[in-house]
Amino acid sequence: MAQTFTFELVSPEKVLLAGEAEQVQLPGAEGDMTILPGHSPLISTLRPGVIDVMLGGARSRIYVRQAFAQVEPDRLTVLAEKAQDVAELTGAVIAEEVAAAEAELAQAKTDEQRLVANQAIAALSSLRG
Repeated sequence: MAQTFTFELVSPEKVLLAGEAEQVQLPGAEGDMTILPGHSPLISTLRPGVIDVMLGGARSRIYVRQAFAQVEPDRLTVLAEKAQDVAELTGAVIAEEVAAAEAELAQAKTDEQRLVANQAIAALSSLRG
């Protein structure tokens, strides 16, 4: 049996996904990272993008925005302001999210705000195709 660690994806309203994960790929602010059992502790902000989770041999993909991750050797917690299952993202929902990100880009006053809006547009555009 493969080693696992506890994974929780939490939004302000509820726990969205939880279980014993074999691995989780995160869109870290500094670059993508794969979390495996026994990973060194860290805290990282996440850029807008898709989290890939392997739970019990099944793959889940969740689009997150405004999130950060706390990693411990036996646990990974992702706190996300916004999270949606990729399987539930229809073309209309993606178009709506892209329009919102483009509006944020147009109103951005700092480089960081522009960067996050551009990252959201890029991540959503990749889901469209």
